Amino acid sequence: MSASIQSSGGVITCRAAVAWGPGQPLVLEEVEVAPPKSMEIRVKVVCTSLCRSDVTQWQSQAQPDLFPRIFGHEASGIVEGIGDGVTEFEIGDHVLTVFIGECGRCTHCRSSKSNMCQNLGLERRGLMHSDQMTRFRVKGRPAYHYCAVSSFSEYIVVHSGCAVKINPTVRMDRACLLSCGVAAGIGAAWNVADISKESTIVIFGLGTVGLSVAQAAKIRGASRIIGVDINPEKFEKGKTFGVTEYINPDECREPVQQGWGVTVTLGVPKTKPEVSTHYAFLLTGRTLKGSLFGGWKPKSDLPSLVDKYSNGEIKLDELVTHEIPFERINDAFDLMREGSCLRCVIHMQKEL
Repeated sequence: MSASIQSSGGVITCRAAVAWGPGQPLVLEEVEVAPPKSMEIRVKVVCTSLCRSDVTQWQSQAQPDLFPRIFGHEASGIVEGIGDGVTEFEIGDHVLTVFIGECGRCTHCRSSKSNMCQNLGLERRGLMHSDQMTRFRVKGRPAYHYCAVSSFSEYIVVHSGCAVKINPTVRMDRACLLSCGVAAGIGAAWNVADISKESTIVIFGLGTVGLSVAQAAKIRGASRIIGVDINPEKFEKGKTFGVTEYINPDECREPVQQGWGVTVTLGVPKTKPEVSTHYAFLLTGRTLKGSLFGGWKPKSDLPSLVDKYSNGEIKLDELVTHEIPFERINDAFDLMREGSCLRCVIHMQKEL
């Protein structure tokens, strides 16, 4: 089942991994991908990596009506089609997709204090930002998007504000990691916590995001980087990224979270999204800060992170624990649920 263009600039038929219901195994289906509309581009996905949020939302029963659905959002690809009004991209450009965009015009985009674009923010209804419709059809019915990206398809349509042009010499099977988790961790350390030299930090969870926080803290000169995780095997990996000490909370008799300082939240909670605390904690100098995508403005800031990887300033290769062909995408989900991988890179095209 290879991709085919039905008409010039028209509908493309290709393979996509479709979820037909919450937690159900993905099925490789033939889908139709519409041409890009105004201010959109169509991208041939080269590589995509599986993020924990894909798994969390795939398992969630909160939105059972948003199926069939195509998940995935950490992706690298090549621009194949351009919609009306798009001037910053050309056919053949290498791009990263991003789950929040940057329109460059709204109040938030023009402010240095926010990266939450008012026009291209986090999309939760499985549709495109521009017209609240889908660009996929499977078996004669619409298929919903995920984060307005849906990178578990050989071809996708995204808003031009949700794509970032990158240097074509950069490895696409590594750059895709910067579309979400790695960038979020680095940004949380640099932009949100603003870690300073000789500081002490504690990281709860040594997955991809936590290890990215660790390497960012090490670059900033933190003196103690304490990793907290229930899996002791992660400490050895953590050392590679700068973790100096390890705590297994299952082996502690006292609360791990004792102390004062700044707490930065990251990721998508599986359950109980509400946060509560006693006012006395705030009076004693504790601070709680939220973070989405590490505070980065994607189009403005991601190219510099890609350059840092190219220059050897930040690590990506060491976070890739598995690489699989698109046909085995369910294996990636199994590995993530088992806790057996950090990032699994999925190679989308058969020639790869």
